[in-house]
Amino acid sequence: MPVFPPASLVHGRGAPANNLSQRFDRIVREADGDWLDAERTFADRTGTLVREDAADPYDPERANIGPAAPRTEVSIEKPKTAITRNQSPDVPFDRSINAYRGCEHGCVYCFARPTHAYLGLSPGQDFETRLTAKPDIPALLRRELSKPNYQCRPIALGTNTDPYQPIEARYRITRGILKVLENTGHPVTITTKSARVCEDIDILARMAKRRLAAVMLSVTTLDPRLAGKMEPRASYPARRIAAIRDLTAAGIPVHVSVSPVIPAINDHEIEAIVEAAATAGAVGAFSIVVRLPHEVSPIFREWLAAHFPNRASRVMSHLTEMRGGKDNEADFFKRFQPKGAYAAMLRDRFRKAAARWGLDGNRLDLSTDLFAPPGQQLKLF
Repeated sequence: MPVFPPASLVHGRGAPANNLSQRFDRIVREADGDWLDAERTFADRTGTLVREDAADPYDPERANIGPAAPRTEVSIEKPKTAITRNQSPDVPFDRSINAYRGCEHGCVYCFARPTHAYLGLSPGQDFETRLTAKPDIPALLRRELSKPNYQCRPIALGTNTDPYQPIEARYRITRGILKVLENTGHPVTITTKSARVCEDIDILARMAKRRLAAVMLSVTTLDPRLAGKMEPRASYPARRIAAIRDLTAAGIPVHVSVSPVIPAINDHEIEAIVEAAATAGAVGAFSIVVRLPHEVSPIFREWLAAHFPNRASRVMSHLTEMRGGKDNEADFFKRFQPKGAYAAMLRDRFRKAAARWGLDGNRLDLSTDLFAPPGQQLKLF
């Protein structure tokens, strides 16, 4: 099976390899060595691939992208709908929007990686480098919100891939979505690892005044070196904490997600992250232990072997103990409730930290009463 060089030789990417999934009987493709250059490729509005030099300031956050980093390729997708419906009984939302497929942040543990296998692409480095943008989403959303039978409930952004990953600076699809939601009085929740969310403070602040917006910043570590291994192209931890402060100052309610917690890697930082977020103004906190569905498990194991060879067996021992001897638990309700003494200890530490800093018990309280379908305002005249 073709693979890319190990993570230690490919700077700025999370997955150690580009192994292809065999779950869907796709043809195994040969690795393209041309990816190992210092360019990124984007698709313009017509869908034509366009190259740009890696020094382009479209992503000013990252300073650790080495000259051997595979370039990012972005293609245009023309979806038929904007809103994805969710019927999972153990998640707190029933609809979401994903402006992009794949995520350049490169979080090695990302549970969304296996979705690339459906496209015949690798959940490894393809997930980080072969991205898809959906610029028609705002127009499709406006059309869907106009349907007579639409019932308003909060829409979640960032549930699959990050709405503020670096390519948002170019495509601005997330901002387009927010404009539609603001104009229709529709509530939204945002989960992100990027300080780029602050570029939309103008819209989010206006929505927050009407109880229409809330943001969750995911902070996995306060150590920039560890962050560079876990999530190489996400905003540095200090920038995320600063983003909590800036959003709070603008009147936008912010929660912190101390997720995922990885035993023997970042679990020692639970209390410090909660404290930093609370000090910056967060009003609530959430935490889950890392999950390893499908292809995420071998990718994560390769990553451990590359970056933490002396701790790899210890990490996996804790994780398999929590999942009944398996790498992952897929059953509803069980998947977010790891078992065992170590899992109980992690939950207890997080709950005590959240209670100490007043981040326990704060729930999202967004309004659905202000929703007015697109064009309805004209009926008032």
